[in-house]
Amino acid sequence: MVDAGVDPATGRRRQLTRTFPTLKEAKVEYARITNRRQEGTFVPPNKITLNEWLDRWLEMKADDLEETTIYNYRVTLDRVRGRLGPMQLQELAEEDVEEWMHWALKYGRVRGGRAGTPLGVTSVEMSLARLKDALSRAVTRRLLTVNVAQHVTIPRRARKEERKRKQELKPWNVQEVQTFIHGIKAERLYAPLLLSLMGLRPAEVCGLRWEDVDLEDATIIIANTRTMMGNRYVVEKDTKSMAGERDLPLPGLVLLALRMFKTLQAKERLALGEAYSDSGYVVVHETGEAFTIKQLRRRAYRLMEVLGLRRVRLYDARASCFTFLANNGVPDHILARWAGHTNVKTTKKWYVKPDVEDLREAASTWDGLHGDLNGRM
Repeated sequence: MVDAGVDPATGRRRQLTRTFPTLKEAKVEYARITNRRQEGTFVPPNKITLNEWLDRWLEMKADDLEETTIYNYRVTLDRVRGRLGPMQLQELAEEDVEEWMHWALKYGRVRGGRAGTPLGVTSVEMSLARLKDALSRAVTRRLLTVNVAQHVTIPRRARKEERKRKQELKPWNVQEVQTFIHGIKAERLYAPLLLSLMGLRPAEVCGLRWEDVDLEDATIIIANTRTMMGNRYVVEKDTKSMAGERDLPLPGLVLLALRMFKTLQAKERLALGEAYSDSGYVVVHETGEAFTIKQLRRRAYRLMEVLGLRRVRLYDARASCFTFLANNGVPDHILARWAGHTNVKTTKKWYVKPDVEDLREAASTWDGLHGDLNGRM
């Protein structure tokens, strides 16, 4: 019998009892356990399942993460729970995680409660990342000796096969943006859609309040967002990060559109009288009720269809905006500030996506490399 430390579930001291056929074997095990306990590497046996630990881990993370992020964590880990969740934490092996990964890549997408179609590489990778985080914390809490998922990675072959199957949806180029802008001038939501095209996130557009808009100084304050969980519940919160809370100048076109939109809302308020819902948001219906991201997205998709434009995500308007600004010489630090990022590397990695037409100038510049036709440099 040996002292095994504190039970993480109850906080009480626990003792471990082992039985051996000989005194010599008992002394060897006693010394091993004692040494590991003194080194801080001893992990007492427990019967906690993976599902139980994931529940506890999510409770701990809830203190540091936003409600929508925790929701996404739950959805991501639900992909793992069905096959691995009932297993005891200490019985989980690297092979089990690898087996789940290969299964998920073939059958992991659930439709109507039944699995059967491949889950995308990115989705599987996100689930693996959350599982690794949770198991690392279990190691810290002395519930596990090692993180058995630490070295499990998506096979390179799976990544290459998905790239062949999946065509990357490119954001709009300059011509497509201009076609959209000119085509929606008579649309009631002209101003909000211009806000998307100047690089605001959809949640920032829907969360913008008139109190955040200074039409005299031509500036807006991004400090509030309205997003959704699972396309079902509206969640209002502050910006995604500290860098996301920022002041932005309004381009002349957007400023004029916002002034017209505010005038229109005043007329709608007057027409409806007491029936008008004065929510204070910029993006509202004719009744004054605030738009959700889902509703704004649907309106944008309908307009794309009417104008015969490629259907792209409303969020991808950010990429169109920042690619144009970068191509036209806006400095990196200004670009990052406009995007609401702490690090410009994030802006340039995910939102600056030059297409072949953007590269024409580089091709023209290259022409100077070979000199003139007479061979002179």
